[in-house]
Amino acid sequence: MESLPLIAKSALVTGGARRIGREIALTLARAGADVAITYRSSQADAAQTVEQIQALGRRGIAIECDVRSEDSVRGAVAATVEQFCRLDILVNNAAIFESAPLDSMTVDQWDAMFETNARGPFLFARESIPALRAAEGRIVNIGSLGGCLAWATHAHYCASKAALNSLTLTMAKTFAPAVSVNSVAPGAIVMDTKPDPEADRFAAKTPMRRNGTADDIAQAVLFFLTGPKFITGQILTVDGGLGLV
Repeated sequence: MESLPLIAKSALVTGGARRIGREIALTLARAGADVAITYRSSQADAAQTVEQIQALGRRGIAIECDVRSEDSVRGAVAATVEQFCRLDILVNNAAIFESAPLDSMTVDQWDAMFETNARGPFLFARESIPALRAAEGRIVNIGSLGGCLAWATHAHYCASKAALNSLTLTMAKTFAPAVSVNSVAPGAIVMDTKPDPEADRFAAKTPMRRNGTADDIAQAVLFFLTGPKFITGQILTVDGGLGLV
């Protein structure tokens, strides 16, 4: 019989319409969960992801949401709980990424990074915690190797993900013992098969001699959602050893 460790549970995956978020959402559905995803502008991708969730025999919904907005986040959480009558899992995946030189970075660039990458997870956790406590659920934040290292051309991104690391630890303390909180920090992840010299360069210097995939990240998320709940406050880098270089 197929193992369904998340059967009868419901999950909310922010930014779940495409890329890593989509793979996380589908992985949770394959494990038995009903899944709500949020999207900001990728409506067509979101609809396709929901179709794939439903094809797996699970309930799926897509909710338009601006993770920077209190009202929008509050509405997304309420819609999820209304649809599924519970919330067991929150995966804070929605994020933005860009490179920019620190000495010419604008305040708007800095603030935009923190609004999505740090404020968004804070808002979703705050709005979700009553339902998560009732279900004795779990939160997984999607961080980055950049939150653990200093990348000279990504100062605002690294700082925002470092803030998420700290938030993960604080959430774990605050929300225990009812809710566990952990983070998965991806390294270099390749989403397509097109030739990419930069991706090849990262793979060559990674001890595991390849870049990561969306499935690598999704499986790490699944580990935190199905493993011992006694594990909390952990930041798991999934990078093939790239951070050791």
